[in-house]
Amino acid sequence: MRWWAVANFVSNAGTWMQLTVQNLLVLQITGSAAATGLSVSIQMAPGLLLGMAGGAAVDRWPRKLTAAVAQALLGAVALVTAVLVALGRLDLPVLLALAAVTGLIATVDGPACALLGNDLVRAPDVPSAIGVGSLVHSAGRLAGAALAGVAVGFLGTAAAYAANGLSFLFVACVIPFLKAARPAETPHRVEPAAAAPPAPEAVAAQSMSAREGLTFFMRRPRLVALAALNGVSAMFGRNYSLTLVVLVTGPLAGDAGSLSKVSTVLAVGGIVGAVVGARLRRPSVRMVAALNLAGALLQVLAGLAPSLLVLLVFVLPMAVAESVGDTAQSTVLQTDPPADMRGRVLGAWSSIRTVWGLAAPLVLGLFIELAGVRGMLIGGGLAIATFVVAGYLLKGRKARSGGLSPLPGAAVAARARLSTAA
Repeated sequence: MRWWAVANFVSNAGTWMQLTVQNLLVLQITGSAAATGLSVSIQMAPGLLLGMAGGAAVDRWPRKLTAAVAQALLGAVALVTAVLVALGRLDLPVLLALAAVTGLIATVDGPACALLGNDLVRAPDVPSAIGVGSLVHSAGRLAGAALAGVAVGFLGTAAAYAANGLSFLFVACVIPFLKAARPAETPHRVEPAAAAPPAPEAVAAQSMSAREGLTFFMRRPRLVALAALNGVSAMFGRNYSLTLVVLVTGPLAGDAGSLSKVSTVLAVGGIVGAVVGARLRRPSVRMVAALNLAGALLQVLAGLAPSLLVLLVFVLPMAVAESVGDTAQSTVLQTDPPADMRGRVLGAWSSIRTVWGLAAPLVLGLFIELAGVRGMLIGGGLAIATFVVAGYLLKGRKARSGGLSPLPGAAVAARARLSTAA
């Protein structure tokens, strides 16, 4: 697990180096902000269209081999891009094609690497392993963004792509030497005794295709609730790279230094939240909802902040709440389904989350145009809080109604037999 954490840190740092300079590269090639947005959308599109197929592939193929091949392919794409940039041969059509290929490979790489990390620890330690993954992601983001400026300043844009390609190849070389703490999916592959037929859920899981994986997802109230929480939060908050930039440069009249301070505090909050999230043992959907509520209320206060200093006071706990919530959410997603369904569940989640990812910037942009950035932060935070509270009250009402419902026939008969025996 230590080797895996180091490899992931290196890979995440390389990825964020590339992401930091990618938009700049598109702007240099085209001079168009619309083209920059198009490149991001094309890279995300495979997750929407093929996320469930990628998850199904992860469930069917050997996990270590799948993750190693995916990492090697991502490294090859990044190195090809670096060579094209260095030779001055990268134009917009080629860049968009490479972005689409990267997104396609990521539909398999994402769930494969997430579940491979879980195989390296004992079952009780899986939530902590997911928390360590979140910590590595946040630390890699912070290091990658800083290293990107150094790499581009001294070596040029191609250096960031080359570093990312080498980081992927490093992970691909580490994976074959990883040793699972427990065989993957063992509890679900043990042959049942002759007198005990397999559970219906296990039979259904074994026969499910990629499309039926989405059906499985939609029939799990816990997973549907997570998807709804994630969607509402994405539509009315969380996109702090957009909303806080507009707030700092607009009403608060900040400069590039102010933006750097906000970005640093967000990154530090993400790391602190990941450390806290790594200590969660049994996170629940209710915990995720509570953290979303806390983040929404802090977002309202951030929208009311009269100065940069006050904003930073609210941004830190807001980032912590988001990071802990993301860790808890990932733990539920990766531990709630049966082991042989987790790839398809993560694939379905990738498709659903991509919908929010594509729609949220447009919704937030329109919201800011109509109500201003302060109105968006305040109104969006209140919308998220209202959704969470309404969901809690609705669930409580259903629980009370269920307590008054008549007993099922089997339960009534059982109680009648007990009464007769007494």
